Amino acid sequence: MKAISFLGRPRHGKISAQIEITSLYDRIQAIRDPKASISPLLNQYIEEGHTVSRPQLRSLVRAMKDFRRYHHALEISQWMTDRRYLPLTPSDVAIRLDLISMVHGQEQAESYFNNIPKVLKNHSAYGALLSSYVRENSLEKAEATMQKMREMGFVTSSFPYNMLINLYSQTENYDKIEPLIQEMERKSIPCDKFTVRNLMAAYVAASDICAMEKLLNRMDEDLHISVDWNTYSVAANGYLKVGLIDKALERVKKIENNTPISERPTAFKHLLSLYGRTGHKEELYRVWNLYKPTYEHTQAYSCMIASLRKLDDIEGAEKIFQEWESKCTVYDFRILNRLLSAYCEKRVFDKAESLVSKAIEGRTAYPTTWSILAEGYMEDKQMPKAVEMLKKAISAGRKGWKPNPIILEACMEYLEGQGESEEIEEIVRLCKELRD
Repeated sequence: MKAISFLGRPRHGKISAQIEITSLYDRIQAIRDPKASISPLLNQYIEEGHTVSRPQLRSLVRAMKDFRRYHHALEISQWMTDRRYLPLTPSDVAIRLDLISMVHGQEQAESYFNNIPKVLKNHSAYGALLSSYVRENSLEKAEATMQKMREMGFVTSSFPYNMLINLYSQTENYDKIEPLIQEMERKSIPCDKFTVRNLMAAYVAASDICAMEKLLNRMDEDLHISVDWNTYSVAANGYLKVGLIDKALERVKKIENNTPISERPTAFKHLLSLYGRTGHKEELYRVWNLYKPTYEHTQAYSCMIASLRKLDDIEGAEKIFQEWESKCTVYDFRILNRLLSAYCEKRVFDKAESLVSKAIEGRTAYPTTWSILAEGYMEDKQMPKAVEMLKKAISAGRKGWKPNPIILEACMEYLEGQGESEEIEEIVRLCKELRD
């Protein structure tokens, strides 16, 4: 994907600047290891006579963050100030704090926060700190930060409340959610779509269908409540969780009929998954045939194959896979893995191995592909084949990749029982190479 698709359209005729930053993005994207340093590349780019502005670097940080390349996002943020000498703004500080938390952990994030100059330590910085505590399920620290934000007058929007609702749901402190909503009402802070979605998710997690339906009724009656298709998706999942299929279908129909055109590609994938879970195969195929011509993409094929697997329609899954394979320009083994999992589940290993053998002609399979085969053979008690596939998975893995511990333990126990010390040593050596 080209950077221009998410860096936005060039404004005020600054096309050359957009082309330059897109070129830099392409260079960074070409570095396949998400943990490899990109500072030499950034320095070289400047030495070649190119220029980069603060907005362009911020766009790159956001882009790397969106693609979960957090190390690269943090490195660009630090390079921006360390090598380009651009002063930090409160927004830059908040983003960097969030990235430090994700890359280096909570302790370093707290250390960074404590050393932020007072003039930059505003609601954004505190919000980022609160978000990091929520991500780590640090209940006491999150509540203490929220209280500090109250005292400093930083609790003026729905954002911190949304964070805590999410945290209370994750930690099963459901009784603490209602007081938050009451506090928002007292302060005349309106709920946004994230508040509604987090509330819905909390009720679903607690299997509180009564509270969920009260919220749904409010959503249907009050036009001032901001709602999006994601909230209906959460509600549908809540109904499916307790087996209320018909009510789930009502909410799935809401998604289908009320999603803005700009959001339909993402919603389409959720529709496929939800219709698959309802067990209504005819509805699944209807949605697929209706929206596929417009929103056809790799992830949609993946969702469709997964849904057909749930419905035990392996023949249908094969046809969808063959359709994708005949059209794809970039082979994605994640799509193959969906069908491969179905084959292994059905214990049709001849089809499974034939599928992989064909796919690896001129290509390299993901380690997860071999791991799926290893798991299938392990569950079928074919341990020699499980060991063979485990070794292929480890050999295909990049540094940092870890084999499934259940498969690894089962294979090592089998080899130990067979007295295969050389095989054990080989697997240990392969695993060590992934760490070193």
